[in-house]
Amino acid sequence: MGRSQSLPRGGDPRFGPDADDSGCPILHVDMDAFFASVEVRRRPELRGRPVVVGGIGPRGVVSSASYEARRYGVRSAMPTARARALCPHAVYLPPDFPQYSAASRAVMRIFRDVTPLVEPLSLDEAFLDVAGARRLFGSPAEIARLIRGRVAEEQRLSCSVGVAPSKFVAKLGSTRAKPDGLLVVPADRVLDFLHPLPVDALWGVGERSAEALRRLGLATIGDLAEASHGMLRRAVGEASAHHLRELAAGRDPRAVSPEQVEKSIGAEVTFDVDVVDPVEIRRSLLALSEKVGARLRGAGQAGRTVSLKVRLSDFRTVSRSRTVGTPTDVAREIFDTAWALFTALDPGEPIRLVGVRVEGLAGVTGTPRQLTLGEPERGWREAEAAADAAAARFGRSVIGPASLLGRRDHRRNENPPRP
Repeated sequence: MGRSQSLPRGGDPRFGPDADDSGCPILHVDMDAFFASVEVRRRPELRGRPVVVGGIGPRGVVSSASYEARRYGVRSAMPTARARALCPHAVYLPPDFPQYSAASRAVMRIFRDVTPLVEPLSLDEAFLDVAGARRLFGSPAEIARLIRGRVAEEQRLSCSVGVAPSKFVAKLGSTRAKPDGLLVVPADRVLDFLHPLPVDALWGVGERSAEALRRLGLATIGDLAEASHGMLRRAVGEASAHHLRELAAGRDPRAVSPEQVEKSIGAEVTFDVDVVDPVEIRRSLLALSEKVGARLRGAGQAGRTVSLKVRLSDFRTVSRSRTVGTPTDVAREIFDTAWALFTALDPGEPIRLVGVRVEGLAGVTGTPRQLTLGEPERGWREAEAAADAAAARFGRSVIGPASLLGRRDHRRNENPPRP
């Protein structure tokens, strides 16, 4: 989808929370400023203040901004340096993904209490098909109110919900309902809702495509719906032309897919200053391996392929991977493989970024675990699981040097990709 901030806040009674939801089995639930909201929840003194979560170094990128920060123009994916220029008095915090993952799991459990048909898109949003939940919980809009109430009461977080006949329209509805709102798009009003919206609200329309369409005079979805197929084909190609015409007509037949499984889990770090010291690289790969291992264990997943990503100072990017004997979610094993890959690569040039990723994921339950010769029966995995439990209760920062990694190096700017 394009730049969702271009969508205005809902105010049209035709699409309000009390509109006709009889043909609207799909909900899109989107948490409001999720990372920032989790930080404010555990630091109540920050409530009402602009809060920005992301890489805090000179090459950092904003992951989440509270609505108080957004009033100053701060947005996700913006360079942190730009955010500081726009809002120098904001509170800037590094991301704590174990905390966000724990909050996400709690929210997703609320969704699954209502319907098993839940398709998470990321930590902070999901599609729900509530057609089978009406007998127990009422109409789709009533279910949306139930979910919003439970999230607020049990998790002290807010969310916005779009209720619509299809996934595409429901997602647009939740965006227009933000923050902390509910919007219903009746089945017979879909085109009335869609056609006034800017063309970059369509899934698949990025900045370049939007500019190409605007040059043809197609500024809104309604303009695009009325354009000839030939005009669209010349602007964006045959496949995209068909896709956009279907969406502009309100057609999106995709079902909610609860069995969607993450294919890989990874993390990466961009250094504030290009690094040549192998000790600093080793420390970073250890930290990234711990982060990936914790996420794997939190998701109940293990993987057989460990990948290393290295971006050099001239922006050339090199990747290497190795398949291990048995699936792993153990940070120490992930690090050993990543470090071996880095040593073999021996780039010999200043490094801007390193990343670690585990691929070929499968559920841990039933996955055979083979002990290495000489390895104690209870070893690294048990120690790391104990660290996970302590982090969930007290916060990962309290683990300190007793963990696999020891004390974090705060000179780095960590920018793991958003799940």
